[in-house]
Amino acid sequence: MKLNLLAVLAALALAGLPLRAHHSFAAEYDTKKPIELTGTVTSIEWVNPHAWIHLDVKDETGKITSWNFELGSPNLLLRNGWRKDTIKPGDMITVAGSAAKDGSNLANARTVKTLDGKRVFNAGSSGEPGAPGAPQAAPPQQ
Repeated sequence: MKLNLLAVLAALALAGLPLRAHHSFAAEYDTKKPIELTGTVTSIEWVNPHAWIHLDVKDETGKITSWNFELGSPNLLLRNGWRKDTIKPGDMITVAGSAAKDGSNLANARTVKTLDGKRVFNAGSSGEPGAPGAPQAAPPQQ
């Protein structure tokens, strides 16, 4: 009886946790909307299923706009040479990727580089050609 009660309590506790559905790249991002922005990192989230970079971007008038860039999973980033301290809040970086279809300040990152241009990181994006779930490039014509 105690085992059944514990199982029910565990199931109820898990049911109360918010769930984020994993989405298709093509459902949210548009490869025909390439974007490249330079700004100041405000925070980085090393969470599954995707890590995130939050970036404040200043336009030519000085107005600051906050952007959110989706990366690959933390595990994939580590395999691509990232560390948790590779990019820190306050760092100036340039992020290139694909903008969200809905026009929000959201993008899927493809590459991230520091302003010195020496360190370029593959963001582990699902939007990269050949990545699982990514739109595939058309084969070369002969």
